[in-house]
Amino acid sequence: MNERAFIIGYDITCPRRLQRVHREMCKHATPLEYSVFLLVGDHRTKDQCMKHMAALIDGGEDDVRCYPLPVRGFQGRVGRASLPTGIQWTGLPAGVA
Repeated sequence: MNERAFIIGYDITCPRRLQRVHREMCKHATPLEYSVFLLVGDHRTKDQCMKHMAALIDGGEDDVRCYPLPVRGFQGRVGRASLPTGIQWTGLPAGVA
């Protein structure tokens, strides 16, 4: 299996659909922010996740985007830490890094 990392983000206009999409995304990927997720898997896994999202959204009003991350790319952040003091996220899982 050729695992990769993907960033999936969404903009959902209806609060009810937003909750449904968020719950479904949590089954497939790790939340980085409320509407931004890290999915680690192969292209089939990503396609399956996106198919689930397509069934939940209104294609005329909502937007779901998926971007592949480079296998060995820069990882960084700026601003307030999202994890408690003393806890550091070392990056992607070993199968992807």
